[in-house]
Amino acid sequence: MLVLGMCIERGRAQTDEKAKCLKIGVVSVGKIFRECKRNAKYRQDVMAERDRLEAELNKLSKEVDLDKAGLKTLKPGTSDYLSQMKQIFDKQGKLQSEQEYFKRQMEMREQGVIEQLFKDVLQATSEVAKEKGFDLVLEKSEPELPAASSNELMLTISTHKVLFNSGCEDITDAVMAKIDAAEKPS
Repeated sequence: MLVLGMCIERGRAQTDEKAKCLKIGVVSVGKIFRECKRNAKYRQDVMAERDRLEAELNKLSKEVDLDKAGLKTLKPGTSDYLSQMKQIFDKQGKLQSEQEYFKRQMEMREQGVIEQLFKDVLQATSEVAKEKGFDLVLEKSEPELPAASSNELMLTISTHKVLFNSGCEDITDAVMAKIDAAEKPS
């Protein structure tokens, strides 16, 4: 049974003193991920990289299309036809492998950035909480309703833990400022 009556006694020896109330703060990790400078720079870098890689893939795709058009001018069964067909298959294979590599590269890069940013959020939250004398900091998220599907709704319900937080200080901006201040200018 988890009961956070928000007031606890500090030690049995202090029975004649009043119970000390916990000082609780909240942080919106989602807001930090959406609005911090590092994530904005990351999104900008990813878009530039994505544009560059998509241009390369489009170039290769156009080469395949040109080779297919050239194949139609050749007589089936000739050595030139078979050579052109092999070249088309080689380029199509390269195109497919490049597309898969690009997809996985972007996924791994995004995961690494998210993991590091979350570690930094945890560290900055700890520092701000200590500076402000908090006993507990909870993650505060704003559910996106209506949900796109019943599965998404159930995920929102199962992960949305802070339902009400009147009186809790929101330290999101202080945590984000600490993360942004630690960001090295490039």
